[in-house]
Amino acid sequence: MKTNGLLHRSAVAVVVAGLALSAAACGSSGDGKSSGDSGGKASDAAAPLDPATKVTITADCQPPTTKPAERKQWADDIAAFNKIYPNVTIKATDGQPCEEPAKFTAQLAGKTQPDLFYAYFTDTSQILDAGAAEDISAYVNDKTVPALKDIDPSVLGTLKDSDGKLYGLPVTNYKMGLIYNRKLFTQAGLDPEKPPTTWAEIREDAKKIAALGNGVNGYGDYSATNQGGWHFTSELYGLGGKMLSDDGKKVAFNSPEGKQVLQNLYDMRWTDNTMGATQGLKWPDLMTQTSTDKLGMYVGAPDDITYMVQTLKGNYEDYGMGPMPGGKSALLGGDGRYFKKGSTPDQIKAGIAWVNFKYLTMGKGQFDYARNKTDGLPVGIPQPSFFGGASLEADNTAKAASATVPVKNYAPYVATQVPGKTEPANAQQLYKVLDAAVSAVLTDKNADITKLLNDAESQANQVLSSLQ
Repeated sequence: MKTNGLLHRSAVAVVVAGLALSAAACGSSGDGKSSGDSGGKASDAAAPLDPATKVTITADCQPPTTKPAERKQWADDIAAFNKIYPNVTIKATDGQPCEEPAKFTAQLAGKTQPDLFYAYFTDTSQILDAGAAEDISAYVNDKTVPALKDIDPSVLGTLKDSDGKLYGLPVTNYKMGLIYNRKLFTQAGLDPEKPPTTWAEIREDAKKIAALGNGVNGYGDYSATNQGGWHFTSELYGLGGKMLSDDGKKVAFNSPEGKQVLQNLYDMRWTDNTMGATQGLKWPDLMTQTSTDKLGMYVGAPDDITYMVQTLKGNYEDYGMGPMPGGKSALLGGDGRYFKKGSTPDQIKAGIAWVNFKYLTMGKGQFDYARNKTDGLPVGIPQPSFFGGASLEADNTAKAASATVPVKNYAPYVATQVPGKTEPANAQQLYKVLDAAVSAVLTDKNADITKLLNDAESQANQVLSSLQ
């Protein structure tokens, strides 16, 4: 889940000057067969794409015209890619958001998705249930994706089935953490270089921030449109709890950690009075409050900061980010590119080569920070964050060299490596149930946390049972 009002972040995409852009062209024939025209041999799946191969692939998620810099970058990247692979044609369609749930479901059912298609990590089960993606395990190795060894295993795991077969490659991701207003920290006498890392510390800092008065709240949280459940899950993960039983058939959030999540919120709302009387908040209310200096802290993802500056006209200098409170794990989300069932070996190889060039190579595509700086795009936000090892070091160095945002403000978040944990299966249905519990502790001083979790557990298990 994430942030565009719906939960997920859309990766921007693509267009190709000089290439035919046709929505019709992007779909396949509807019979599950793809549109590759390669006559090349691909007998060795593990071998990289032969530069002489002639093949056509369709792709979605092209940057829209409302994002002219990203759109031009896409075209430039296609041109650079074609210098290496002159006979690969990428037919692209734009879209914002890149995925619309109803349309996406219809595409999978009708087998009309592009050869290389966008999807959220949480869509993997739906894609596999629909038999809509190719197993690319045999194609992906350190020759076709040189940075493969540095990709966070927990991220790659979101693109695999229970047998470990790989169906996609990551393009972007995020891990939740604590976003805070550095200006309010300073005004409250707190050190903006040392954000709180535990809920006990958050409570104490929230009291000092709320004491500033003038409608300023110390801490805020969502509790509507499934986002209350989403944040409950994030905070549960941070404390070491889990949403589902090991077999995935029952929920597991009615636990000491789950009770602690609701108790933290109750205490800040009613005992400390640091969350304000206005509740029922939903995206982007917390960002709006933070950008207007009315909120000190909330749980969020790195690109919330970009939104606060680019859309809400805030100031990068005013915002910082720390690790997920509790530090046991951080909710992980993002999106990748999957390969349509029925694609030819050459189409799969061409798709992997393109994703590697555009999204997984330092100094190229999305990691060309010098170009991003020239084009006026933010450089220095800690996202995507799926690399470790040498790739992470290279990323940090390159990012610092071209930074357009105060990278030091995110140092507490970057320096603390909290393990990522993906969203549960059937996340939206579970989040909807949990919205009620989160809302209750924020609006009812007499809320019974034990009963709220018992009721939520019962309802959620009924939901899961109906889906099995």
